[in-house]
Amino acid sequence: MCQYSSVDGFANDWHLVHLGSRAIGGAGLVIMEATAVEARGRISPADQGIWKDEHVEFLSRIARFLREHGSVAGIQLAHAGRKASTRPPWEGGTQIPLVEGGWTPVAPSPVPFRQGDPAPHELSKPEIAELIEAFASATRRALHSGFQVVEIHGAHGYLIHEFLSPLCNLRTDEYGGTFENRIRFSIEVTEAVRAVWPADLPLFLRISATDWAEGGWDIADSLELARRVRGLGVDLIDCSSGGAVLHQRIPLAPGYQVPFAERIRKEAGIATGAVGLITTARQADEIVQSERADLVRLAREFLRNPYFPLHASTEVGAEIKPPIQYARAF
Repeated sequence: MCQYSSVDGFANDWHLVHLGSRAIGGAGLVIMEATAVEARGRISPADQGIWKDEHVEFLSRIARFLREHGSVAGIQLAHAGRKASTRPPWEGGTQIPLVEGGWTPVAPSPVPFRQGDPAPHELSKPEIAELIEAFASATRRALHSGFQVVEIHGAHGYLIHEFLSPLCNLRTDEYGGTFENRIRFSIEVTEAVRAVWPADLPLFLRISATDWAEGGWDIADSLELARRVRGLGVDLIDCSSGGAVLHQRIPLAPGYQVPFAERIRKEAGIATGAVGLITTARQADEIVQSERADLVRLAREFLRNPYFPLHASTEVGAEIKPPIQYARAF
């Protein structure tokens, strides 16, 4: 969950306490928020980044704390694409004009996310190559920082998803048009990341399994992409959905995205993570026990309760392993 609490991309004490408390609370894996691979890839000026070596020092401190307290330390590498240069949600989330400190977002095509916003800059092929290298460089920094899982953020209408979806990608070159062309950027990013990320460390890919909009990216596309990236060394597909366009129609309900994880797991033969309105221990346990997904990932529930796993273990009859400093309470 983006915290919108960074200056110039730097993580700080807020992130250490925020993430560290989830490790102390018993989370098996703690993944840092969408972390920009270049400055213009931030959702907002207050977003976290990993585009320069100076970011590594504090990220290393966080990753070390997570590992020392029993969690696997993960980081999500991201580029916001046309959804960049916006205000934090509590300030309205609207695009920031250049005269107010914003910047020109980039995208596969010069089509803004919101009607009335300035058009993003259409990426040239040399610029696409530079972004692929930016993902690889960010991966090297993630490794030097001590993270054990890297997730490529290819969902929610951000840059990689913008290339995937025919609703966002109107290009006519080898990066647009056909399915093969629209997945090209995601494939090349995956190859570049896997080339520098050690083979014995997991690589995740987060996708929007459907755009929830007519003519958009859908579950059939996601199944084929999952099959392709499995062969490139992706270990798990994180199955979210939506975010590409404002006219999406999402049928919100508890566990509404779990069927995507289940189908991709069974039909593409790759491990999956389930997300989306998963809020109870019993619900999470059922998803894994019934083999609908290989792991369950919680976000908003962890904002409400950093110690969710300690309470969940009691509910599902698992062994409780609180920090020794907290043992007297259990």
